[in-house]
Amino acid sequence: MKTIGLLGGMSWESTVTYYTNINKMINQQLGGVHSAKLLLASVDFAEIEVYQKENEWEKSAVALTKVAQKLEKSGADFLLICTNTMHKNYNYIQNNLSIPVLHIADATIAELQNKNISRVGLIGTRYTMEQDFYKKRIVDSGIQVTIPEQDEIAEVNDIIFKELVFGKTLAESKSFYLEVIEKMVRKGVQGIILGCTEIDLLIQQEDLTIPVFDTTIIHSEKAVNEALKED
Repeated sequence: MKTIGLLGGMSWESTVTYYTNINKMINQQLGGVHSAKLLLASVDFAEIEVYQKENEWEKSAVALTKVAQKLEKSGADFLLICTNTMHKNYNYIQNNLSIPVLHIADATIAELQNKNISRVGLIGTRYTMEQDFYKKRIVDSGIQVTIPEQDEIAEVNDIIFKELVFGKTLAESKSFYLEVIEKMVRKGVQGIILGCTEIDLLIQQEDLTIPVFDTTIIHSEKAVNEALKED
């Protein structure tokens, strides 16, 4: 079994989900008392959030790369960045490592293609929804991406940063998300990407009649498959 490196803490709430999912999936496949070989480095999200707000993405890339390099030196065979938004720094991090970094959008694209989804709705942080580092990767695979309306984006983003990163799940926030998603469904989307690793605390498949693509689970499954793959 390969050793998985987790670059987490963005936020730690979703990193817990990664850790739990990966260990459960490994045990389901191998049985007995098997668990995953994992190395976890969890950053102080307050520092990263400042770089986001100040649009200092180069500084966040350097900071995350230093942590990623520590994971590599400690013996990780490959790496996961346990957040959608910070894949904005994916190229910089990957270019400064000799081990592969499994991109969360690539794993999601494979699932969309498996379900024959040609038009998908995306909810996440405003960076993920508005900027191209994530959406363009999906669009370039031949899948149309729809995001919430402009006046909804700020509220979607605020719920993540003011509630979900603290593990708070409010009924009114869930209702708002479901209303936003229903508008996208009326525009013709065939599935919804939970494009922030905290959103699965609030929205699950049973809440919707169309497929939900939970990026935390999808990314975890990709990691497990890679860990168990024979060279």
